[in-house]
Amino acid sequence: MRPHYRPRRSMLYVPACVPRFLAKGRTLQSDSLIFDLEDSVLPERKAEARRNILNALEEADFGCRELVVRVNALNTPWGREDLAAVANTGIDAVLFPKIEKRQDVLDALDALDAAGGGHLPVMVLMETPLAILRAEEIAGASERIACLVMGSSDLTNELHARITQDRVALLHSLSQCLLAARAHDLAIIDGIHLDLKDMESFEYACRMARDLGFDGKSLIHPFQIPYANDAFTPRPASVQMAQRVIEALADANRAGSGVAVVDGRLIESMHLEAAKRTLMIHDMIQQCWGGGA
Repeated sequence: MRPHYRPRRSMLYVPACVPRFLAKGRTLQSDSLIFDLEDSVLPERKAEARRNILNALEEADFGCRELVVRVNALNTPWGREDLAAVANTGIDAVLFPKIEKRQDVLDALDALDAAGGGHLPVMVLMETPLAILRAEEIAGASERIACLVMGSSDLTNELHARITQDRVALLHSLSQCLLAARAHDLAIIDGIHLDLKDMESFEYACRMARDLGFDGKSLIHPFQIPYANDAFTPRPASVQMAQRVIEALADANRAGSGVAVVDGRLIESMHLEAAKRTLMIHDMIQQCWGGGA
């Protein structure tokens, strides 16, 4: 795992134009908060939204939550001003929208460095057909990329697709980005779910993303947080199994064998890595949230 890996079961977009939403973020059990300067902020309120972020960061401690700022695209009037405002505020990462090729990543890093943010990792929104087609190129563009974030709402729109519970129109795109992320040892976060009334379909989407291999889900409302956290938290049975796998393989290795059998299943070295990852995620969640995760 890259050094900036951390649990990102829930990544909540917080419109930076509303100070009380920023303040409320300190009370929410979301692993990451994405302070949004882009889509949720009207052009005439961009400067105000930047000031709100600065005030929120000065006024309070956000604890163990990862703090990310989604800036405006660099080809807009606001992108570079966003970077200048937030690069040295103590945030954990910058999320760049409208990335469609490797050079876009490099340009974003150059702009961030020029603003004084050379110490910051970046995240990349995968939200257009071109981005999906170039997913591997984008994922491999820099070691400073912390994770890919699916922009599934914009992507669905650009594909002229329909939103269905099985998400069939997005499955290829989700898998393409997942492959690119894992090929470059990156975390990857599923996109938002727009229907705030149908929590059954939201829960289904969380569990589908988990089963596909995603690390978490981006959210647009606080009441989605418990569902995402639950879906992407290792179950006690999974933690216990991981411990047993590690112990069984250690015993087998001492006996001169590279394989073991646990509950009738053959266990090899690849299962050891998965078990260690499960325990690592479990321990990180416990360190941050304790029993309230």
